[in-house]
Amino acid sequence: MLSRMSAHSNIADRIANFKNNGKDSTEMRRRRSKVVVDLRKARKDDQILKRRNGCSHMEESICALQDGDLIEEHWCLEEIEAQIKSLNPYIQLQAMQVVRKVLSVASDPPVYSMVTAGFIPRFVGFLEQSKCPSLQFEAAWVLTNIASSSSFYTDVVVGAGAIPAFVSLLTSPHLDISEQAISALSKIAGEGSSYRDLVIKHGGLQSLLTLLAAPDLSVFTTDYLLNIVWTLTNLCRYKDPVLPLITVEHLLPGLSCLLHFDNKEILADTCWTVCLLTDGSNKTTELVLQAGLLPRLVELLACGDFDVVAPSLRAVGNIMAGTDKQAQCVLNAGALAIFPELLCHPKPHIQKEAAWTLSNLTACKDSHIQEVINAGLVPILVEILSKGDFKTQKEATWAIANYVSGGTVEQLSYLVKCNVLGPLLNLLSVKDSKMVLVILDALYNILHMAHKAGETKRLCLLFEELDGVAKIESLQFHDNEAVFRSAVIIIDRFFTEEVEEDMLVPNNSANCYDFRTSEEGNLLDF
Repeated sequence: MLSRMSAHSNIADRIANFKNNGKDSTEMRRRRSKVVVDLRKARKDDQILKRRNGCSHMEESICALQDGDLIEEHWCLEEIEAQIKSLNPYIQLQAMQVVRKVLSVASDPPVYSMVTAGFIPRFVGFLEQSKCPSLQFEAAWVLTNIASSSSFYTDVVVGAGAIPAFVSLLTSPHLDISEQAISALSKIAGEGSSYRDLVIKHGGLQSLLTLLAAPDLSVFTTDYLLNIVWTLTNLCRYKDPVLPLITVEHLLPGLSCLLHFDNKEILADTCWTVCLLTDGSNKTTELVLQAGLLPRLVELLACGDFDVVAPSLRAVGNIMAGTDKQAQCVLNAGALAIFPELLCHPKPHIQKEAAWTLSNLTACKDSHIQEVINAGLVPILVEILSKGDFKTQKEATWAIANYVSGGTVEQLSYLVKCNVLGPLLNLLSVKDSKMVLVILDALYNILHMAHKAGETKRLCLLFEELDGVAKIESLQFHDNEAVFRSAVIIIDRFFTEEVEEDMLVPNNSANCYDFRTSEEGNLLDF
C-alpha cells in the first residue's frame, strides 16, 4: 500500500507554524527571533559606527585637550602606560584621549597589544573616578570600543569587572557618561544569555527602568533613548534560557512608556523588542497582554510608517499565534478592521506579514474563521492568490488551507462562492512542491466537505469548468512523488466513475491507496 506519510513529512515544517497542529514552538520562535535580531543588529551596527566616528557633547567640552601637541598618534604603548599609571588625573585623561583616538581612527587598532599590556583593569578603574567625569567618559568610550571588537575582547572587559562599573555610571549626572555606559552594557548583554544575566544581576535593568520612569522623557536625546531600547532588546534576545517571567514583568512598564513616545525610530525599535518577548512562551505573551501593550500595538498598525507598522504587525502576529484566548484578545482589540489596508499595503512585506497573521487566525476554531469572514477579508485573500507577490501568495495559501481544514460547511460554501477555486488551481503550476501539496490538501478537503453536504457533482462540474481536473491530472507526472500521490488520490477519489461512494477504501494491496481523513475532515495524512 502506498503511504501518504512522505508528503505529510514534506509539509510538517510549515504545519508546525500553526497552533494546535503539532507545532514545534521552540524551533518556530528560534527562526523568527533570528530574523528579527539580524535585522535589528545590522541597523544598530551602523549606528555604533557613526557614533564612533562622531563627536559627543562631552568630547566637545574637552576638545581643547586634543588640539595641542599633547595628543599624537605616534605615542608608543610604553608612553601610554606611563601616563595612565600617573597619579595626575589630567595626565591620565590625556593618555585616555590618545587611546580612544587610536582605537576609533586607526585602520588596525592595537587592541590586542593594549590587552596584553594589562591596560584593561586600569581602564575599568578609571570608570570609578567620579571626581573626573571627563576621564570616566573617555574610559567608558575606550572600553566600549574594545568590547565591540570581538567576543574575545568582550570577555576580557567583563573579566576586568566592567559590568558593575558601567551599571554605576547609568545614574551619572552627566548624560554623555550615562549614555556611553548604556551603549557598553548593550554590547555586553548582546553577547549571550550569561552576560545578559550578569547585567541584570548587577542592577543594569533596574537602573534603565528607573531612567524610563522619569516624568518627562523629552529631557533625553533621541540617541540616548535609542540606546536604552537597544539594550532592552539585547536583554530580551536570548531564549536559552529565557528571561524569568518576573524580569519580563518588571520590564514591561518601561516598554509601555516607550511605545507612547512620539518618535518613529523609538517606536520601531520598541516594537521590535516586543516582538522578541511575544516570540517567547505563551506565558510571556500573557504578561504582555496583562501589561496593556496590545491596544497600542494595534493602534500603531494604522500609523502609516513602514518602519513602525512592520514590527507592530509582527508583534500582533506573534500574539495571534499564541493560544486561542490570546488570539481572541487581538480580535477584541479591533485589529481585523485594519487588515484590509494591510493586505493591500504598497509594500509586499506588509502584505505577507498580514497574510501570515491571518493564517494563524484561520488555524483556530471556526468562530475565529467567522471573524475573518465578517471583516471582509476572504475576497482580499482570494485576490492575493490571483495577483499577489509570490511570498504573499504562499502565506495566503496557508491562510486558505487552514480555513478549509477547520471551517464549517457553510464557511467553505462561502469560500467557494468567493471564487477561490480558480486561483488555487492556477497556483498548482508553481515550482514550490510544498506549496502545491498544501493546495492539493485544501482542494481535497473542499471536495470532501462537498461530499458530506451532498454537493459533489456540482462541485466537480465547477472543477471541470475551471479546467481543474486537467491541472490536477497533469501533476501525476510531477517530479515530486508526494505531489504525484496526492494528485492520484484526488482524481481516483472524486473524478473516477468507478469509485465507490464510501469515503474509505480499505485495501492492503500494494497498488491501492488508503484514503483517510480525520473525524473533522482536517488535513490529509499523506
